Amino acid sequence: PALLEQLLSVLAEAVAEYLISQVSAGVNALQIFDTWGGLLPTPAYQRFSLSYIEKVIATVKRSTDVPIILYTKHGGQWLELMADAGADALSLDWTVPLASAFDRVGDRVALQGNLDPDVLLCGPEATRAAVHQVLSTRRSAIGHVFNLGHGINQHADPAAVSALVETVHGFTESA
Repeated sequence: PALLEQLLSVLAEAVAEYLISQVSAGVNALQIFDTWGGLLPTPAYQRFSLSYIEKVIATVKRSTDVPIILYTKHGGQWLELMADAGADALSLDWTVPLASAFDRVGDRVALQGNLDPDVLLCGPEATRAAVHQVLSTRRSAIGHVFNLGHGINQHADPAAVSALVETVHGFTESA
C-alpha cells in the first residue's frame, strides 16, 4: 500500500498538471473518469481512489474555475462522498436511479447522466420513452446534463441515436 500511495501521489500531481494545461489550451469543462473505482470495497475506494481524485480537483481548482465533473462507474453507493470531493457535477452510470441521486446529493453538485446505453439497441420508440423518463426525473437548482450512463455501444441503432438527440432537443417540462 505504501508504494501504491507514492505512485498515486505522483499520478495525481501529473493528472492535475495535465488538466490545468487543458484549460490553458481552451477547454470549457473537465471530466475525471474513474472507470474501475466501483469495483473496490468502500475503504479501498476512499483510500486509493477518491482521496487522490480530491487532490486532483483541489489542485485544479486553485488554478481555474472551469467546471469539473467526476465519474466513477458503478460508484452510486458513494454519491454523498463523491458530492463532497470538490467537483461541480457528478456523472452517473445507468445503475443509479436519477430521482434517488437528486435526493442524496441535493444542491451540492449538478448531475450528469444517466440513460442506459443499451436502450439504443432497442430502436427509436424505446429510446424516446427512456429519454423522456430520464428528463422527466431531473430536478435540481444546480442543474442536470443529459447523457448516457456510460459509452455508446458500437451496435447502437443509428435511428435510435437520432431519436435520442431529437427527443432531448425537443423536450419540454410539460411534454
